[in-house]
Amino acid sequence: MALPSYAGPVERTWYYLYRFICAAIFMFLIAPILVVIPLSFNAEPYFTFTPEMLRFDPKGYSLRWYADIINNDQWLHSIKNSFLIGIASTIVATTFGTLAALGLSRSELPAKRLIMAVLISPMIVPLIISAAAMFFFYSAPFGTGFALTQTYTGVILAHAALGTPFVVITVTATLVGFDKNLIRASNSLGADSVTTFFRVIMPLILPGVISGGLFAFVTSFDEVVVVLFMAGFEQRTIPRQMWAGIREQISPTILAVATLLICLSTILLATIEMLRRRNERLRGVTY
Repeated sequence: MALPSYAGPVERTWYYLYRFICAAIFMFLIAPILVVIPLSFNAEPYFTFTPEMLRFDPKGYSLRWYADIINNDQWLHSIKNSFLIGIASTIVATTFGTLAALGLSRSELPAKRLIMAVLISPMIVPLIISAAAMFFFYSAPFGTGFALTQTYTGVILAHAALGTPFVVITVTATLVGFDKNLIRASNSLGADSVTTFFRVIMPLILPGVISGGLFAFVTSFDEVVVVLFMAGFEQRTIPRQMWAGIREQISPTILAVATLLICLSTILLATIEMLRRRNERLRGVTY
């Protein structure tokens, strides 16, 4: 929004001060990322800027750490695990979260606030507590009777539990502007519940479902605390491998992986933002 020509000295001062404060906050948040990205191209095995890098000498920059990701079996195994666990947990979280949101949208459902609070509790409870609880719950001598720790199934279910609240919130927000008369019209035309869901409801709430699924995927892809408790060596993900790399063998390869994760997260967040704007246009919200 441009500054109007009739603005006085106070308005002009606040106009520029407000933008300076926003820029300062933005730089405070983005500065660590801006440091990581150029360091990932360091030709030397250091976590600091070399004199060649500061002089912008091409000899100070290299793709050796990105090549190390491809040539390292542990990193490749971790990447495969992250996508496998992330996609599987996203499918589970999206399915359960969408069904829960549809149930919460029914006006006759009792104790809706209590149910909603329980569903989003994984977002509120400290992650270390959730991880410890999941570890004991999925251990055979304690909770379920099934030994799901150090298994892909256990890690997928644990990540799905963390991602489901994001799906519930986004789909519930999408259903706020949903016209239930469309369901009545579909039923009056002879469509059953399944047909109504896939032909009427799902196309309208699909942006919210996809947004929630992307949030669930990012949550699983970046999660490390639950993996430390639940996963074994075979289920090691990218964040778990980065954690091990920092503790056991410090290498700038971690910076290269972090840069790739930044790019992936940026793409996913941009996709979520486009879906959010599309969803609001469908609901008639304009800017």
